Amino acid sequence: MPRVQTEPLSPSDITTTRTLLHEAIPITGAILSGTYTEGGSSGPFYGSNVKNYTHGQFQSVYDYPYLSSSANHIMDLCLGYDESSTASGSTSVLNAKKINNYNLMSQVLLGYTGSANVTEIFESDLNFADDDNQMKECFFLNFSRLITKDEIRPGQFSLTLMTGAYATPWGIHGTDIGGYFPLGPLVKIQDFSSSAAASTGLVDTIGGKAGVLYVSGSDGATGVGGTGSYAGMVFYQAGIAVLTASLFTDVTDMLPTSLTDGGGNQDVQALLTGSTISGACDALRHRIYDLSFNNTTAINSQILFCRAPHNKFNYSANPTYLTGSKVRVKNISSDSPRAYITTVGLYSSDNQLMAVAKLSEPLMKDPSNELTIRVRLDY
Repeated sequence: MPRVQTEPLSPSDITTTRTLLHEAIPITGAILSGTYTEGGSSGPFYGSNVKNYTHGQFQSVYDYPYLSSSANHIMDLCLGYDESSTASGSTSVLNAKKINNYNLMSQVLLGYTGSANVTEIFESDLNFADDDNQMKECFFLNFSRLITKDEIRPGQFSLTLMTGAYATPWGIHGTDIGGYFPLGPLVKIQDFSSSAAASTGLVDTIGGKAGVLYVSGSDGATGVGGTGSYAGMVFYQAGIAVLTASLFTDVTDMLPTSLTDGGGNQDVQALLTGSTISGACDALRHRIYDLSFNNTTAINSQILFCRAPHNKFNYSANPTYLTGSKVRVKNISSDSPRAYITTVGLYSSDNQLMAVAKLSEPLMKDPSNELTIRVRLDY
């Protein structure tokens, strides 16, 4: 095997870069409300895209019936409250699981606080130095890594909720038409004050950087100058949005009589105490008009400047370079030697080939020129 010509790389020949790619992720309320419903025995719309589990701890949403091999996981939903919440009590349905959900999210996203080492309370203003704006009853939207990638892009999160009567998954989003439930006022929730470019509005937590979610108002006003009330928090790296249940304080029928175990329509307090976690997730899903954000994919690159000095790489190691002990590319013996570079190999310190880069076209090399070939490794 012919000897391979090599040239060592110095630290000044190597640098690293990081490129952020963003993708818009629009999620329509139709998908989240359960576009695909149980019914029939076959066909493309058979089976639900909303999956409930026997443990009753959370609910999963897919973009297609979840039994299909084509289904993609979009998000998990769950409800939780702190043990000091007014909703917490021995008579509350699945009380222990709702408290466990809250504590789990708090431990993962906020960690512990105080000498008693108790879980932190979610605060919608991200100011944990005081006890203002505490969110003791929360809905948690845990987005799949398939759509958030490395993180949600700060300043791009938007969620629009319906606050009128409970809407069926096949209901018309608008005024009362043909007996469908009216839409009611829209509440638009956004992370106005967060900006990745300006590095503003972001707070470092155990779960990564977090931002405040604000209610902008039904007029679509942007910025804190809208209605300006707090709606929750979004954890960008974790891909989790936390909504305070107080968003639905004025809603008298979170779940209608037909979906409750007696007692008539449920307001949000009755939902917290008297509904299962899956039922509460249904109530939230049916009120999502649309949801969108930009995800972020970070591409880390190592740039290597491979240099071919004037006195090296002027001969090819390919056996076909010679014929009859003569260089093929020479016309007369006084011509300068030359070679054509087509490939760059990257070797480890013990001379093991680690990577190969192919050039788009051969580059002519002779003693009268030097080449610097830029190689980029993405990971």
